Amino acid sequence: MDKGSYRSQLDRMIEKQLKKRGINEERLLESFREIPRHLFVPEDQKPHAYSDRPLPIGEGQTISQPYIVALMTNLLSVDSDHTVLEIGTGSGYQTAILATLGKTIYSVEKRKGLQEDARKIHQQLGLNNIKYKTGDGTKGWSKYAPFDRIIGTGSVPEIPESLINQLKDPGKLVIPAGGRRQQRLMLLVKEEGKRKKEKKS
Repeated sequence: MDKGSYRSQLDRMIEKQLKKRGINEERLLESFREIPRHLFVPEDQKPHAYSDRPLPIGEGQTISQPYIVALMTNLLSVDSDHTVLEIGTGSGYQTAILATLGKTIYSVEKRKGLQEDARKIHQQLGLNNIKYKTGDGTKGWSKYAPFDRIIGTGSVPEIPESLINQLKDPGKLVIPAGGRRQQRLMLLVKEEGKRKKEKKS
């Protein structure tokens, strides 16, 4: 498939999957235009790269549906001077979107192979504001804490206290939380020493 075909699919994804669902912040949409999603999926999944669904990327993991990536990033409200901790590099697509928006992205992934693949794509795209760590992301990355924003790409039963402690005040944390049967996208806002949790999906 040629670049023109991918571009038309990308444009359609932004119009139908993002804008029609209320994602209209221009700076965020520009990030999606800038980052080619097909680079982050295996060869056999490239024809489906801009589909409205998650796709397998190996090691039992998936790249999230484009709208979910957009929704979580939108809730996070990343500014150009923000440091962001990402729990779960995965395919590296969410990381790349964040890297176009924030100052420095600190990404933690327990699967070394996935993170190495993501790093190569980030280098190919010239994204040099990402730091990588292999390990348990629920423990955060205390060396660089506190962070302006924290995002978790995988679900947790409860928001780990270790992550909340590494969040700046004021700061925002977005993560899916809940049991196997029901998970909700949670936004935690820390401000003036107080915490407020909101269910967003």
